[in-house]
Amino acid sequence: MAPPTHPTAPAGAGLSRTAWLICIIAAIGFAFDIYELLMLPLIIKPAVAALSAPLVESLVAGGMERARAVALWSPGGDEYVRWARTLFFVPAIAGGVFGLLGGYLTDLLGRRRVLTFSILLYAFAACAAGFATSLPQLLFYRCLVFIGVCVEFVAAVAWLAELFTEPKQREKILGYTQAFSSFGGLMVAGANIVAAKWAAELPAIHGNHEAWRYTLISGVFPALPLILIRPFLPESPAWQRKREAGTLKRPSLAALFAPELRKTTVLTTIIFASSYGIAFGAIQQLPQILGAQRVGTPAEAGHVAVLAVAKEKGKAALEAAKAAKKPEPVVQREMRQAAGNASDQMVAGVTLWQEIGGLVGRFILAAAAVVIVSRRTLLRVFQIPALLFVPLLFWWISGQLGNPDSLGWIKIGIFIAGLLTIAQFSFWGNYIPLVFPVHLRGTGESFAANIGGRVIGTAAAWITLTLSSSDKPDPARVAIVGACVAGAYVLVGALLTQFLPEPKAEDIKE
Repeated sequence: MAPPTHPTAPAGAGLSRTAWLICIIAAIGFAFDIYELLMLPLIIKPAVAALSAPLVESLVAGGMERARAVALWSPGGDEYVRWARTLFFVPAIAGGVFGLLGGYLTDLLGRRRVLTFSILLYAFAACAAGFATSLPQLLFYRCLVFIGVCVEFVAAVAWLAELFTEPKQREKILGYTQAFSSFGGLMVAGANIVAAKWAAELPAIHGNHEAWRYTLISGVFPALPLILIRPFLPESPAWQRKREAGTLKRPSLAALFAPELRKTTVLTTIIFASSYGIAFGAIQQLPQILGAQRVGTPAEAGHVAVLAVAKEKGKAALEAAKAAKKPEPVVQREMRQAAGNASDQMVAGVTLWQEIGGLVGRFILAAAAVVIVSRRTLLRVFQIPALLFVPLLFWWISGQLGNPDSLGWIKIGIFIAGLLTIAQFSFWGNYIPLVFPVHLRGTGESFAANIGGRVIGTAAAWITLTLSSSDKPDPARVAIVGACVAGAYVLVGALLTQFLPEPKAEDIKE
């Protein structure tokens, strides 16, 4: 029997089985969207270190001093910065461009079909990334991941908004399913901790037990429930009804800039970008600011408490490897891996606080969206405090890296920063379906989310990494630059929010 095509229940009634399946698959998709995006800040340091090792050896074989070759590929070095910027920004560009195409296909082919293939794409690409043998391979798979994530968000939001048409129910479902994005952040931090702790017990990949590879491979999980649930998912009734009646207009990028939509398109794109700029300009750089950064020794730069743990683990591994009379290259490799895994585990523990804050922020947004009528006011509840708090927090962190007692306060600060910033991401999922018509909903969402958020917004990471590059690892410099970049992004968003159009009708436009 065909599944129902309209799961909306009367006001006050509970959700049907089909409606629950829809919410479950959307929540899984949102959770693993953020899971994949937040993975890179956690694994970039060890991944670049591992995949650049053959390049370092080739430079040494070519006559370069080992210390200089290692410094080039260590955090702050020219080659490290070049590849870090590339891994942050090129996948974002790929996601933005192909995500825009995905939004068009969402309007053309249907929400359910595009949603399904986007989740499968990013899940299996994330798994493949764990087996990368070079930086270009890792870059390629990360591009595929971003494409899948960018398309999935657009398809899922349009799908949910059209399946649940009762206004208050729609606001709640969009808000609470998007809140699972922060569970994705918690899960990736937890997965990284588990991978770092148990790396030595897991099957070797390319002869090594590197935690970052197992973290990447874990991204395959969202595909598993989707394969089972997919046959029971209905198509969007609003889209299906118009298609069957022959009244569904063909989507067009140019239509987003028609007089009646031009202001909405431009403002949602820029302000969406400001929300992402806070996260990628500063918050997502925290693992690099705190983490132990190795240049020939177990630990050299980062937060002093993290350095102490990394050095202890590195020295223990060094002594154990020497006692086992292993070859010197193996001794050095195991020392670096142990120090790196210990550093990653400790930093991931701090990142958990950010994601818990984000989760709380998303739930507050979901509850407030039903009560606060003005969309501009709803956004400002989080945007104005973020304008003041996030830049000041990272400026303060820049002076606390030598203070072992500051780590607890950093956790509290990043909890608040995550709450204020990540709640803004949920705002856009609730707002955008209200201001674009059915035949342009996917295209409009995609332009704002992908060109605005994924390209212009994530460019903040590229700016921070570029302006903070130095001859030697300098995490305090990264923190200061991140504070300035995030502050600039959120200031632009706060100034433009006063012009953001308020939805004119309670219900979404047909």
